[in-house]
Amino acid sequence: MSDAKTHTMTLTDNATGDSWELPVMAGSVGPKVIDIRKLYGQTGYFTYDPGFTSTASCDSAITYIDGDKGVLLHRGYSIEDLAENCDFMEVCYLLLRGELPNEAERKDFEKTITYHTMVHEQLLNFYRGFRRDAHPMAIMVGVVGALSAFYHDSTDINDPEQRMIASHRLVAKMPTLAAMAYKYSVGQPFMYPRNNLSYAANFMQMTFGVPAEEYEISPAVERAMDRIFILHADHEQNASTSTVRIAGSSGANPFACISAGISSLWGPAHGGANEAVLSMLHQIGHKKNIPEFLERAKDKNDPFRLMGFGHRVYKNYDPRAGVLKKSCDEVLKELGVEDPLLELAQELEQIALKDDYFVERKLFPNVDFYSGIILKAIGFPTSMFTVLFALARTVGWVAQWNEMIADPYQKIGRPRQLFLGYDKREFPPKSKR
Repeated sequence: MSDAKTHTMTLTDNATGDSWELPVMAGSVGPKVIDIRKLYGQTGYFTYDPGFTSTASCDSAITYIDGDKGVLLHRGYSIEDLAENCDFMEVCYLLLRGELPNEAERKDFEKTITYHTMVHEQLLNFYRGFRRDAHPMAIMVGVVGALSAFYHDSTDINDPEQRMIASHRLVAKMPTLAAMAYKYSVGQPFMYPRNNLSYAANFMQMTFGVPAEEYEISPAVERAMDRIFILHADHEQNASTSTVRIAGSSGANPFACISAGISSLWGPAHGGANEAVLSMLHQIGHKKNIPEFLERAKDKNDPFRLMGFGHRVYKNYDPRAGVLKKSCDEVLKELGVEDPLLELAQELEQIALKDDYFVERKLFPNVDFYSGIILKAIGFPTSMFTVLFALARTVGWVAQWNEMIADPYQKIGRPRQLFLGYDKREFPPKSKR
């Protein structure tokens, strides 16, 4: 981060009359920030910001979000342009290297990722240690962290070359590990990756293919999966990305950091949102029940919430949702799936988009709403939804981790607290407890 400041802001303690000058810094775009790095040393005060909703924890040049305008940029490129004109490998290259690849760079990067997709054969033993009904995310937390036990040649975080090798390995091996988690849960044999397939198609054949016959993938489904990966690749300093950064700030190896990110993503308020959409649809049950549940969603005293609508960051339309809606329509048309739950989702979307209550509050369908519908139509169980999110987000985590390691201002994460417990007390003897 540059130490150049645009101006200063005066902080005054009304109780004592003391005043301090705090630097105000400007990024290339977005809100200015008050530099409080020396606040405690100068004033003896901490700041109080639960959830860090008003605190910039780092500086970054990777992803920018303007929630009020519904803007999502990766390295300056809009998510709409990237999803329309790039495949996931190009977006990965952009996030990791900072620029879009030319044709030679793209081919070289694809080859590198392709030839890292196999995993150590002994990793199969890790899967067999889990119960068959283990949640796939539980498996992913374990096996991704275990990668550090097999790839010692890419755990030195002070070596830029090892950091990049580890980054390539994580992006390449995540689809293999995710597909294996699914195969293990359904009792089918693991499928090895194939070097002649695209990233998305390879994942699909490892997930749904069987040794007995050739797996054929629909072009619409392949493109939809690729778009889902692109739209989930990175999303600024969210809970899981912040987890990866704070784990990495201690000097932990990259595989451990990404495992920590997966753990954070597992929460229903984060990566589990599209799974929650399907649960909500099950709760509604039938199209005739939609009006009743929409009224319940409007009642602040009713615990029912309309999942997949609105977003904590986007106060306007989620820019990823518009892109994915197109793929959603294509997939449902291509597959011709007759599923009452999917029909219910489509009806709910149409009714909610015309309801003044939701329109006025800008509670539009978000990326989780459409991704949940697509993944169900393709045939993924809901337990795999968050795994697919982790698969896609790995490149964002890795890019953010690399940026943090290279940051000369990086320090170990150590938030402060507002302590509300006892001050020092006299220790009571046992007879008086």
